[in-house]
Amino acid sequence: MKRINVIFLFALFFAGAFSLSADPAPVTGVWRTFNDAGTKEESTVEIYEKDGKIFGKILSLIDPNDKDGKPARCTECDGPEKDKPILGMVIIKGLSADGDKWTGGRILDPNDGTWYKCSLKATEGGKKLEVRGYIGFSLIGRSQFWQKK
Repeated sequence: MKRINVIFLFALFFAGAFSLSADPAPVTGVWRTFNDAGTKEESTVEIYEKDGKIFGKILSLIDPNDKDGKPARCTECDGPEKDKPILGMVIIKGLSADGDKWTGGRILDPNDGTWYKCSLKATEGGKKLEVRGYIGFSLIGRSQFWQKK
């Protein structure tokens, strides 16, 4: 009987250890975004949780106006985002916890109006955020690293 109790305790311990390690690090907060080369800041994005899903909206733009001096709009977008102001636009939608990252949602590139599948993963103790956008498989895509503000 003692042997069964010891085995049961070990099983509980390991099950708990693995379930704790599977939770992704928090990604909520305000993040500074950069171009793909990581050399030029472009905007700040607030990432927030709503109904257990992760979303992100643009709080500020380094260049908030278009070439005509008017507020930048998503002219290349389709659907409800078409010609809407980029400032305040929700560009990350519907990510869920998946192992050590957030996946299953999508991200909009307002420069070309394209929606990509998306994954987010906090790194460096929550100081950086790996943002991966892709079409099809995550191996075919691109990543950016955002910094916590």
